[in-house]
Amino acid sequence: MKMIHMVTNLAGATLLVFTLTYADEGMYPVTDLQKLDLRTLGIQMDAADLYNPAGTSLIDAIVNTGGCTGCFVSPEGLILTNHHCVFGSVQAISTPEHDYVTDGFLARERSEEVPARGATVRIIDSYRDVSGEVLSAVNDTLSPIARSGAISARIRSITVETERQRAGTRADVAEMVAGKTYVLFIYTFLRDIRLVYVPPRGIGDFGGDTDNWVWPRHTGDFSFLRAYVAPDGSPADYSPRNIPYTPKRHLTIQPAGVEQEDVVFVLGYPGRTYRHRTSDFLAYEQEIRMPFVADLYAWEIAVMQEAGLAERWVALKHGAKIESLANTEKNYRGKIQGMHRLHLVDKKRTEEQDLQRFIQRDPQRSGRYGSVLSTIADIYRGMTRVADRELILDAFRSISIPLSVALTLNDAAHERPKPDMERLTDYMDRNFGRTKDGAGRSLSNFHRPTDRILLRELIQKAARLPAERRLRDLEILVGADTSDAALDRYLNGVYDSTHLTDSTFVMGLLVNPEQSVPELKDSFLDLARALAPAFDSLREMRQERDGRLSRETALLMDVKQEFLKSNFIPDANGTLRFTYGRVRGYSPADATWYAPFTTLKGVAEKHTGREPFNAPRELLELQKKKAYGRFADRRLNDIPVGLLYNLDTTGGNSGSPVMNARGELVGVNFDRVYEATINDYAWSEQYSRSIAVDIRYVLWVTEYIGGATYLLNEMGINN
Repeated sequence: MKMIHMVTNLAGATLLVFTLTYADEGMYPVTDLQKLDLRTLGIQMDAADLYNPAGTSLIDAIVNTGGCTGCFVSPEGLILTNHHCVFGSVQAISTPEHDYVTDGFLARERSEEVPARGATVRIIDSYRDVSGEVLSAVNDTLSPIARSGAISARIRSITVETERQRAGTRADVAEMVAGKTYVLFIYTFLRDIRLVYVPPRGIGDFGGDTDNWVWPRHTGDFSFLRAYVAPDGSPADYSPRNIPYTPKRHLTIQPAGVEQEDVVFVLGYPGRTYRHRTSDFLAYEQEIRMPFVADLYAWEIAVMQEAGLAERWVALKHGAKIESLANTEKNYRGKIQGMHRLHLVDKKRTEEQDLQRFIQRDPQRSGRYGSVLSTIADIYRGMTRVADRELILDAFRSISIPLSVALTLNDAAHERPKPDMERLTDYMDRNFGRTKDGAGRSLSNFHRPTDRILLRELIQKAARLPAERRLRDLEILVGADTSDAALDRYLNGVYDSTHLTDSTFVMGLLVNPEQSVPELKDSFLDLARALAPAFDSLREMRQERDGRLSRETALLMDVKQEFLKSNFIPDANGTLRFTYGRVRGYSPADATWYAPFTTLKGVAEKHTGREPFNAPRELLELQKKKAYGRFADRRLNDIPVGLLYNLDTTGGNSGSPVMNARGELVGVNFDRVYEATINDYAWSEQYSRSIAVDIRYVLWVTEYIGGATYLLNEMGINN
């Protein structure tokens, strides 16, 4: 494996040295692309071809779709992303009479394209280092809670002022290195996004949760959207008068795909990684937070699945949430298993012992850094002591739809009268429209029997907390008697006497919540008000904790750099990142080898005629006839379906374009193997493999199953 040593920096901050391996751990920020010698890595492009602030580049074709990534694939605003990334939008337009979730959706002409409710698109325009501006708000005399508040206030000020000066943009300040480095990213922000083609669930979700995080994989996890703007080209909300957006750049598709050991790379928006956190953080995740969440989600899924068995309309309401919860639940199980298998906590503790000895060898270092690790450990010990209460409070925010709406209303009533810069983020003017829309969308999925079961269980969990951590105001409201009969009486009254399941009524309240909500009598608002003091206390505790961690983590990064004589690729944080490697199989266990391609033949072999292995009849007939057309792979004599590679990806990379060495689109990233769920905490060439749907399957399905040849023509794929 060839080693390359090079000098780089993060947004002009500090001279850093990275050691690169081919491929290697690393989600490189867009701020570092100009420092990479891509040709030495096997990529037949220069850094300026990927990102060129003075002109157009590949990055102009990459979009953030709000939790996922996508890319423009035509000059008319056509976007390719994952099926699971648009699942909620498809669910929103589905009814038992028009079950687009099951049957798929196709707009045969522009007038049939429908809004993808809740979807937005961000395209990066520029960035600049604002570390000095952010950190000028703090000094060593501030308390942790004051430090956290000052940093948050300065970030809000920078983003709001940037958006004021540049209409139609979205500004975000990303913490690149905790407590040390902050970068302002400016995005074009598009709000009119429409569904174009979504394959049937028997393709887009083939294998379902059974195959999630699994290889071999045969899921056609792709869909097409289109971005629209006002007639003058400016970002706008939905209007029939809007026109397709013209991107600065769209990706060229390579219908010949790739071969084993070909160089590939990804540009995308990975969510969060935690590779520079301490052993105490890892232990908290491994032993406390992830097991709690995984167990709770597994139970929620079972309740919702049971509720949907009898009636399809109920299953449609629960579908998107089940998909989301199941993805996280299985991911967490894999992470826990991986952390144990790799002895990650113990390894990190050994590293920290070596670091502490290094600190203590020098009196000056010891004076500055001697207590850093012990202080961070103390913070996580404190978190552990109150974790049960904290995790239950977090669950209250999402487990019941009308309660979540009530909490939003209650917060809005308190936050909206404040000056905009002093509000919680969700209630600032720049975000409040999306907060309102989210409340309305959630109510469309309300099902009283399911909601009641979920809320009932969480109230009982709260009642079982140790006496010193009980939710006292909740107990006063519900009553001391939490027997089944008493709790049933209470919940019957709550659900019978609320108006917060009526979307029209709720949206009316959100017009002026500071006026309409305080005097409103409603059972779910009473519940939200009873929980509000606990939420306020939790928010303050977390702000104080974040302030302490920010200060100590900045010191930890300084001394680790001195100890290792190198710096670190910053953890993923939702900003655009580059990662590279090769199409490559792997061996997950003794005597087991997985090849890097799956095929249409494998879809037919897995087909059972029952969910989740229920492929469309026409697909099976075409496979039986070997009607592969122009997208067959001559080596496989089949249509490639899944694609495996050793890149460093994580959540948020869903929908990221997988490109060959020339920057041509060859796949759509959508998952990792089970062993690679640990990627958030560690990466390894041995087991870290990511999964894409092969572009040849995307094209074959779109033409042969969807009958959408016009889309291939639009993308430049001609006969």
